Order: sequence, then C-alpha cells, then structure tokens
Amino acid sequence: MGRGKLRIYLGAAPGVGKTYAMLSEGHRRVERGTDCVVAFVEHHERPRTEVMLHGLEQVPRRELEYRGSRFTEMDVDAVLARRPQVALVDELAHSNIPGSRNAKRWQDVEELLAAGIDVVSTVNIQHLESLGDVVESITGVRQQETVPDEVVRRADQVELVDMSPQALRRRMAHGNIYKPDKVDAALSNYFRPGNLTALRELALLWVADRVDEYLKQYRADHRVSAIWGSRERIVVGLTGGPEGRTLIRRAARLAEKGAGGEVLAVYIARGDGLTSASPKELAVQRTLVEDLGGTFHHVVGDDIPAALLDFARGVNATQIVLGSSRRRSWQYVFGPGVGATVARDSGPDLDVHIVTHEEAARGRGLPVARGARLGRSRILWGWLTGVGGPLLLTLLLTHVDADLGLANDMLLFLTLTVAAALLGGLLPALASAAAGSLLLNWFFTPPLHRISIADPRNLLALLIFVFVAVAVASVVDLAARRTHQAARLRAESEILAFLAGNVLRGETGLEELLERVRETFAMESAALLERQSDVDPWTCVGSVGTGRAPERPDDADVDVPVGDHLALALTGRVLPAEDRRVLAAFAAQSAVALDRRRLQREADQAKELAEGNRIRTALLAAVSHDLRTPLAGIKAAVSSLRSDDVAWSEEDEAELLEGIEEGADRLDHLVGNLLDMSRLHTGTVTPLIREVDLDEVVPMALGGVPEDSVELDIPETLPMVAVDPGLLERSVANLVENAVKYSRDGDAVLVSASAIADRVEVRVVDRGRGVPDEAKERIFEPFQRHGDAPRGAGVGLGLAVARGFAEAMSGTLNAEDTPGGGLTMVLTLRAAGPRPELQEGGASTERPVEPERQVTA
Repeated sequence: MGRGKLRIYLGAAPGVGKTYAMLSEGHRRVERGTDCVVAFVEHHERPRTEVMLHGLEQVPRRELEYRGSRFTEMDVDAVLARRPQVALVDELAHSNIPGSRNAKRWQDVEELLAAGIDVVSTVNIQHLESLGDVVESITGVRQQETVPDEVVRRADQVELVDMSPQALRRRMAHGNIYKPDKVDAALSNYFRPGNLTALRELALLWVADRVDEYLKQYRADHRVSAIWGSRERIVVGLTGGPEGRTLIRRAARLAEKGAGGEVLAVYIARGDGLTSASPKELAVQRTLVEDLGGTFHHVVGDDIPAALLDFARGVNATQIVLGSSRRRSWQYVFGPGVGATVARDSGPDLDVHIVTHEEAARGRGLPVARGARLGRSRILWGWLTGVGGPLLLTLLLTHVDADLGLANDMLLFLTLTVAAALLGGLLPALASAAAGSLLLNWFFTPPLHRISIADPRNLLALLIFVFVAVAVASVVDLAARRTHQAARLRAESEILAFLAGNVLRGETGLEELLERVRETFAMESAALLERQSDVDPWTCVGSVGTGRAPERPDDADVDVPVGDHLALALTGRVLPAEDRRVLAAFAAQSAVALDRRRLQREADQAKELAEGNRIRTALLAAVSHDLRTPLAGIKAAVSSLRSDDVAWSEEDEAELLEGIEEGADRLDHLVGNLLDMSRLHTGTVTPLIREVDLDEVVPMALGGVPEDSVELDIPETLPMVAVDPGLLERSVANLVENAVKYSRDGDAVLVSASAIADRVEVRVVDRGRGVPDEAKERIFEPFQRHGDAPRGAGVGLGLAVARGFAEAMSGTLNAEDTPGGGLTMVLTLRAAGPRPELQEGGASTERPVEPERQVTA
C-alpha cells in the first residue's frame, strides 16, 4: 500500500474561494467515478459554499465536549474505516479540540495519507509557520493556528487560489464572506487593501519558490542544460579583488528591476586549491551579498570561464555580471581573458554584462601562489620558449652583424632556459638547455657548422652552460613546487580552520556543511551515510545536491570513510588523490556536525524530561500538603456535623458549613491553577483573540475576593484590547487574589488601567511588604512563594499562570515596586483600536475573527 497524494489549495486571505475550489474538485472526481467523500468542510454559513456540499458524501463528525460546550471535529477513525480514494479536508492549520486524536488537523491528514488515502485540503498563506512574524507586522494579528512549512512543501500539488484585493472586498461587501453586521468592521481592519495586497504578494512569492523547486528537479531529472529564463537570476563572477563589491551592488540593482530577481555571487578557485584572492576581501563580499539578499558560492574549476558558465547554466541563470579585466594591455598576448571568453561562449540564452571599475587595467599584481598544475596554455608557452626560443635567438644572432662573444651568447641562451623553466617547468627547460647547447656548438663555437670543438676551453664552457642550465631549471622548478605546496597547505589550513570554527560554534549544520563540500569540489551531490554494524544496510542521514544521493559508498564517485560505520559519499566526478586530504577533513567535520545535532536533540529531550520531573515533583509536593490541608478541614467539619455525640447549635453548624465551603473553594482554586499550569507546560493553550472592553472583563475577575478589598479604576475612554476574555479574566483574578493576600489589613488593592501608544496597561497595586529586585522574576516561576508565606496559602502557581496566559495573548506581565511600599503587577496588552462610540459615524471597530475555527484554552 503506497502513500496517498496531497493536494493543497493555497489562498492569500479568507474568502478567496479555497473551499469552493476544493468542493468543485470533489464534484469533478465524483463525476469521473472516483470514490470521494467530505471528511471535514466548514462552510461558515456561506450560501454558495454550502450549496457545493450537496451531492457529496459527508463522513459524520465526532462530537466533543469542552468547557461546557460541544464541538465537532473530523472523525479520523470513521474516515479510515470508510477508506475512500479521496478525502476532502478543509482548514489544514486548524487546532483540534483538546481530547481529539491529534492536536492539529495536519496530523490527522498525515494519518490519512499514510493509510493510502488521497487528500485535498486548503490553507491560507498567513498560517504557514515561517511567515507568522511577517503576517503580524502586516496585519497586526498574530496567527495562533499554524502549519509547518514542510507539510505544505511536501504536498504533491499546491494550487494558488488567487483574487485581487478589489474583487475580494467586493465579495465581502456583497455579504458572500461574513454576515452583514461584520462587513464594515472587516473592510476597515483586516481586509484593508494594503493588507490584502501584501498577503497576496506573500502567496505569489511562496508559490513561485515552490514552482522553482519543481523546475530545478525537472531539469535535473531530464538533464536539461539549456537555460529557461523563467525568472531573472544574476550570477556575479568574483575574483577576490576589491572590484567585487562594485559588481555585487550592480547586480543587486539589476535584480531589483525584475520582480523576484535573485543574485548569486560565485568565486571560482582552481582545482589545486590555490588562489590569489584575499580571504578577508572574499569574507567582506560574502557578507555584502548576503546583506543584499543574495547567496555566495565557492566553486572549484581549472578552466575558470567554463566553470563559471557551467555554474550559471546549472542554476538556470539569465545574466552574468563580470568586471573589466585588471590585466594590462600587454598581458592580452597570453589570451583574451575571462570576460571575453565567457561572452563568446555564453550563447544566445545568457546575457553577459561587463562592468567597469576603478581597478580596471591596473594589473593583477603578483599572485600569492603558483600552481604546479600549469595547465595546457602554460605548458605550451613553456615548450615554445624552450624549443622555439633558441631557434629564433640563433636566427637573430646569425643575421646581425655584431660579434657578442661566446660568453654573451651563452648568457642569452641561458636566459631562455630560465624563462622556459618559469613558464613550463622542468621538461621544457631541459629541452631548452639541450637545444641551446647544440646550437651554440654548431653556429657559435669554432669550427663553425661542425659538431667538433677545436678549443678545449670552448668545450668546457659548453659543459658549464649545460650544467648551469640544468641546475637553474631544477632549482626554479623545485621552488615552484615548494611554493605550490606551501600555498596549498595554507589554503587547506584556512579552509579547515574556518570549517572547524563554524561547526564548533554551532554556526554550520550538517546540511550546510555538505552543501559547502559539494560546491567546493564541484560535485552533483553529497551525502553522509551511516550504518549500525558491518551487516546492516547503509542509511542516509543527510544529503544535498541536484543529483540522486548514493545509497551506498560503492555507488559514489568519491567516498571517504569516517570510522567503521560512517562515510561521506559524493557523485559527479572522480577527484585526484591529493584532494582527498581536504575531503577527509570535511568528512570528519561532517561527523562532528552529525554528533552535535544528535547531542543537541538529546540535550533538548533531557531538558524536557528534567522540566517534567521538576513539575511532577512539585505536583506531588502540592498534592501531599497543600491539597491535603483544605481536605483535612473539610473532613473534620463533615465528621463533626455527622457526630451524634454533640448537639450543634445553628451558629456552630453555619460556621462548620462555611469552613467546608471555604475549603472547597480553595481546592477548586488550587486544582484550577494546577490544570492551567499543566496546559501551559504542554503548550495546549490556544487563545481565541477578539476585541473586548476592559470594563467588561476586569469586574468579572473580582468575584473571588471581598467586595471592599479592591478599588477599581477603569476609564471608559480606554481603547478596546485584542485578548481572549477567558484568559484575561483568569490572569487578572490571580493577580488580584495574590495582591489581596499580601496587602496590609485595611488597605484596598487598586486595579487601574491606562493607554500608552498602541498598548494598554492594567496595574494591580498593593501596599504589602513588596519584593526585592532579585526576586521579581523568580516569583513568576511555578511553585515559587516568596518569603515566609504559609504552606496552606497556595502552591505558588497563580503568578506563573497569569504570566503564561498573558504571553499566550501576546502580552507581558512584570512586577514593579509600588511608590511608598508594596508591589505593582503591570499587565500589558495589545490595543485593538478606539472604542466604537468614538469612531466617526459610530462604526464598530471589532476585528472579525478569521473564519478558521479557533479554540480557547
């Protein structure tokens, strides 16, 4: 049985038609003979959506009771028992009622997919977990119901249900989304044109990225090398010189001209690992391109123009930005240069921009290191100098009427030998020495045009020439090799030090490190494989790249073992043996990154277990003492009332009954706080945010304290607050009860409120002993009671619950000193807007809750 397929209709805002599109798809599949059922659809009393449910089989929902109300949720068991081919499930980000099979609906959908059932679902862009902060900054509303991005990215199909802001507002005005009494408030708040435009842009960009992923996968699977200009991708070729900053800024300006433009800066290093670039300058350029929203890439390639073009075509780039050559005019005799070569070979589908800069034609300077791998062009020039140079020099000397003498002739030929060694290495230099000695003997040593030498001194001079030429060539070649080795070792040490520092500091994860390996060695894919023992199969613990990751080290082009049961495997090309030393260090760092990730996961689990153990220990202490105290009082009072030995008067009976009631109230309060703390600890508190008046909620929170113990000061002109009324009432009640408990006798607790900018502050002021500064944060921790509070005074959860509820509503709770002595609790809430009666024309400012159902903890 295979896994089911997931299709998601993605919308920018409520009301764009996601559910309607999903139901239309359901009708199409039923008409084609597909077994399709409605597992859960919420029509929100929208007539057009409700009509679409007709003709579709609906699986009965499961009813749940929560806090005195009844709710309905999708019955996963019933859908699995019905086992349709396709199930329609609305509102993928919905939070289920506590007591459901799963906490989130997307988890229900995962069960259906695992059972082989195809699922069609809906979600809004603002419910994606990674976009929560962005959406809040746009709309001012924090989305409490979210779905992990990876769940949506794993969908087999994501279809955007698009609608312009103007059309959506017209649909809203016609009453097709909300009831008429909420239309005006919705249009003036959440459904403002600016909000809808920004949300639409988010949705379009997210889907564009998703399409881009599909395109990359398709091109990789079908080995498409031609560039498809679906969007502007600009590759910046860097040399490590100071002109790189100019090129990056120029590319960023080009990217801004096209919507969705992307900048990719790439530095091509030769295959021997040597570079004339400044590491500091490359680090600065990396930071600059990342600050401008681009990415930095490090690629290895012996042929720089070919490697640059391969990279550009690999990422489906449309433009390349290069700087004017820094070479001087005479240096063009060695070749046309990188810019001209890239422009010539780019083809019609790739534009090349040559950007001028201050460093143009100023010379490249001496390279920091020379490579022993000279390349074909260098070797060719070495042989031309070593063989052709002596012939040209002989022709010149024989046709010029100037007798320089044999010693000067030898020095000229020796100069050519040294030049051949510098250009092509040892072999061209030896060839130059041999050719030079023969030409000197034939043309310049008496008797001329004969192999024999008449003067023994000339013979000695020729022998010395050959010896010096060979010695100089050997020394030059050896120096070049030593320089190459030193520079390579330095480059390797810099790379390894950088990697080790990043891994040890936790700045580079396993996937990032594997991506660095793949780019550095220009491979198609890189994977870290692991197995438990010598007989167990290999499993992939991390992989990157466009190609298919190898399943075994034997399937890879390059594999580096790390211990007995771990291996780094790369595909793309076979690397030379000298590169394996650096690759082995990369493999070791990958193992460190893997161990660090596992240790971090174990540390997080241990932290959760330790916190859970602490909570359980504190709960046991609370049950063993604080909860037994009121129970003991209730038991004693009940036993006294049932005793036949004592005739209780009416006053005594009333007193005993009052003690029972007080004990029961204390038990109810303690158990309520324990349950609230448990929900906060498990993260199951999901507030239902709506706009309310403080003067409607705060008075209801004072029911648990004597009437004359609290003084209330809530101005009627305060703006409304965006809160969950139930959570706010419980928070204020705990704060007031705590303040009354610690206030001096005869001093009333003051509860006041005021507006500051876009926030509203609720202050609970007492005149007790106060709390020192070092203990102001500790009193908000669970099971903490300051000072010499008696054990029967509570379990120390009131303030912890109050802060937890405040933070769940995007508010804050802090303690301050009361002027003159005492403690002031400051509860800061988000203002929703002016009061309705202060609006022009008396329009209500209540922000409508999105039609997705939410739950109040």
